[in-house]
Amino acid sequence: MRKKLLPGLIHRLPQNAMSRTMGKITASRFSRLAIRHYIRHYKIDPSIVEKPVNEYRTLKEFFTRRLKPGARPIAPGADVVVSPVDGTVSQMGDIREGTLIQAKGKLYGLAELLGDAPEMAERFYGGKFITIYLSPRDYHRIHMPVEGRLVRYTYVPGRLYPVNQLGIEHVDRLFARNERLVTYMETEQMGCVALVKVGALFVGSVKVVYNTATTNVKHGRQTSGPILGEPCLAKGDELGWFEFGSTVILLFESNELQWAPEVRPGASLLMGQRLASKEMNE
Repeated sequence: MRKKLLPGLIHRLPQNAMSRTMGKITASRFSRLAIRHYIRHYKIDPSIVEKPVNEYRTLKEFFTRRLKPGARPIAPGADVVVSPVDGTVSQMGDIREGTLIQAKGKLYGLAELLGDAPEMAERFYGGKFITIYLSPRDYHRIHMPVEGRLVRYTYVPGRLYPVNQLGIEHVDRLFARNERLVTYMETEQMGCVALVKVGALFVGSVKVVYNTATTNVKHGRQTSGPILGEPCLAKGDELGWFEFGSTVILLFESNELQWAPEVRPGASLLMGQRLASKEMNE
């Protein structure tokens, strides 16, 4: 009975309002009382957290915590792509005929994912993608997968379906329906790379370091434009953060990448871990 009721229920929930409410609760001073329970429940290692646990004033502040220097080594090499987040590989592969794989038997359109932007989607035809899911226990800062110039962004309003296994299996075109914030970067080794930050149920918002764009805005409208100054960030530099768990999708224009042997669906990743390389022959 539960398996039959839940898929129908997730379509009827006031997802965006619930997520904004959760954001307010976790930002309240009373939420501080839940931090140690949160650590125990999700088995989080506090020894690598940037500050002592008692210095975090709210649950949201702890959730968006930074880590101590060196806690996430960045794999070296100009031709090496690293994971931008801690998480689990959901899907990966080639971008074929402008579509990506959500789950077995479920596809969605690349142009739709990017906000119905066929001119941007065409740049990734024949390239590669990887989808990484962040659970509540993961570190939720987002970092640069390669060195590159930040050139453009797009915010696409939408729903906030859960992005866990329930949502992936029962919501068609999930990642093209949820709110998302896309960052485009131009790189010397990989051509154009897009980092798609997908919102989800109970994600208060997604933030970025290069402007004030954010998700889960009441009556939000799609916006797109250049990133002023086209800042160049090094591999591993902080790009943004999630306020609670969600998903990142990386799109690569280059089809010459070879995935690292340990990178496969279901594999756990740490930020800075090698994802792929142009010259990997293992």
